[in-house]
Amino acid sequence: MTDPAITQDLIAAHGLSADEYDSILEIIGRTPTFTELGIFSAMWNEHCSYKSSKKWLRTLPTEGPQVICGPGENAGVVDIGDGQAVVFKMESHNHPSYIEPYQGAATGVGGILRDVFTMGARPIAAMNALSFGEPDHPKTRQLVHGVVAGVGGYGNAFGVPCVGGEVRFDPAYNGNCLVNAFAAGLADADKIFYSAASGVGMPVVYLGAKTGRDGVGGATMASAEFDDTIEEKRPTVQVGDPFTEKRLMEATLELMATGAVISIQDMGAAGLTCSAVEMGDKGGLGVRLDLEKVPVRETAMTAYEMMLSESQERMLMVLRPELEAEAKAVFDKWDLDFAIVGETIAEDRFLIQLNGETKADLPLSKLASTAPEYDRPWVPTPAPEPLADVVNVDPIDGLKALLASPNYASKAWVFEQYDTMVMADSARTPGLGAGIVRVHGTDKALAFTSDVTPRYVQANPEMGGKQAVAEAYRNLTATGATPLATTDNLNFGNPEKPEIMGQLVGAIKGIGVAVDALDMPIVSGNVSLYNETDGTAILPTPTIGAVGLIATPDDIIGCDVREGHLAVLIGEGTGHLGQSALLLEVFNRAEGDAPSVDLAVEKRNGDFIRDNRALINACTDLSDGGLALAAFEMAHGSGVGMVLDSSDTSTLFGEDQGRYLVACSFDKAEALMIAAGQAGVPIQTVGKFSGDTVWMGNSSAPLADLSETYQTTFAATFA
Repeated sequence: MTDPAITQDLIAAHGLSADEYDSILEIIGRTPTFTELGIFSAMWNEHCSYKSSKKWLRTLPTEGPQVICGPGENAGVVDIGDGQAVVFKMESHNHPSYIEPYQGAATGVGGILRDVFTMGARPIAAMNALSFGEPDHPKTRQLVHGVVAGVGGYGNAFGVPCVGGEVRFDPAYNGNCLVNAFAAGLADADKIFYSAASGVGMPVVYLGAKTGRDGVGGATMASAEFDDTIEEKRPTVQVGDPFTEKRLMEATLELMATGAVISIQDMGAAGLTCSAVEMGDKGGLGVRLDLEKVPVRETAMTAYEMMLSESQERMLMVLRPELEAEAKAVFDKWDLDFAIVGETIAEDRFLIQLNGETKADLPLSKLASTAPEYDRPWVPTPAPEPLADVVNVDPIDGLKALLASPNYASKAWVFEQYDTMVMADSARTPGLGAGIVRVHGTDKALAFTSDVTPRYVQANPEMGGKQAVAEAYRNLTATGATPLATTDNLNFGNPEKPEIMGQLVGAIKGIGVAVDALDMPIVSGNVSLYNETDGTAILPTPTIGAVGLIATPDDIIGCDVREGHLAVLIGEGTGHLGQSALLLEVFNRAEGDAPSVDLAVEKRNGDFIRDNRALINACTDLSDGGLALAAFEMAHGSGVGMVLDSSDTSTLFGEDQGRYLVACSFDKAEALMIAAGQAGVPIQTVGKFSGDTVWMGNSSAPLADLSETYQTTFAATFA
């Protein structure tokens, strides 16, 4: 097959600017081959190179005594004591999921699981954060069904419990849904596997499933805006097979135990190209590949197709040559491909050959660590106008409006399609705050949460970034966990627009300040840009995934609300209604500033909750919907009515930060009051849990009626 001529249209189709193409000509001193153009396109696109965000990502705190491995590897690694580590990361699969919802979401789950077990960890938990357009948009229903089925179809078959996540709806996502997938695994702290190649002349080994044409150009597609050619992009979406991935995991972990692995890398975005380049670059080595040795499942594949395919369930490894036979036997046993497809070389070269013909010969270091980096112009997001007065609403009417919105109703219709109990270590499943998974064979447990409030970030990116971290901190704290570390998934529009770049910069600044103040360093993450269609961007959505440690079962704060328990509010507020759920759902207004986040107060109040967990029967943080929604969710979860003393709209629905609602007996509440006085923590009783009715001031409704709305709204909208 003759390579096409390199034209301006072809360069643009590969997502390269004219300046970038000129840089390629300068680097190699000649016109690139078609395969070389594809390789540069894959490695220099936003999805792989982070060329618009690297400058700002470097400002994030990534270190701490608990951090074993921070950003730059397949996943982050954090010490949890006793020689054990938790390995975790969150990544986006947004564009593929909008084009082909089932496979896009499924392969997003598959990719993040590979990131974890490539490090030598067995996955123990998954989460997902999903953002869709308005519920009555003609495409939303199809996307919701396809994405949820894809997440469940892959995760359930693979056998990892889904323990948490979030689902939101907003018109800003009509043309570009978000699918952020999180996975965490356990490993021995002294048996972590990394991707840096070492040694010259070492075999480069292809592992797993065969290579096909699915996903060719997927990374480049993920770094472009959508327009009316979206259907033409369908072939760039990968196809997943969770049963093959399960075998790949078992084979990989068994292989690691043999001592044969020098370095190993998941084949994710840009497939064979990215995995080989990253391994070589991190080790300061070159790589030669002989593509005729690559296992393929389609005939007459070109070098371009093999290098850019994103077929799933594949790995690349640098092998100790003396253990080749032993390593091959492991993969033969699991009925997976094992093929030596090249070797490491001393020169700074990425040499690609097919049947003896050179298809690419490039300086490897220029593809990865010295890829373009931009200091894009940005403008700060203007300060929002002060919120105009909000009229008081009947509290029950306000609560009903929230419960009747798919944004705040129960997401049981979603998570009941996921296996939440496989492996039998899930101690708390979705719908009750942060998920909890026991660390098998020990007294420890890990808590997991995923959080962001995009409308806050839209109004005030820096405060919204802080708030996302603070809410993750509170969600972990409310289970009794000590927050350990975070992963971020930064979803934004086109960074070439200064106002969008300003959102990204502001959010990163806020996240950085918050993870530093709350001792939750960023250890891994992902940036997803160009999330817009026909020039309309998504809401800025910097999702924060966080992990916390629970030392013993006694440290878990339960969900045990009982008749007669007092409702005790920790922290204080001014009734902040700017950008609140009530304002949007009742008044259709997205106005005002995001609530202010005081990180010293967050730390103080969080420490107080953990220090006094023995006095607390149930705990939740206050976020969307304020006190009213938090108290209702506690009442609904236990089937006990509630009585809140106030009927004031801002008191009940304000979204001031740093606050927790606690349920406990009178005696424990008294002890909590004394402890709070000594710690300087604001505390007050705001009501009690009793009967079978929800009372807020003089307004009331049967708990059963409100629970019916809460439980059925989502299914009624989408089932």
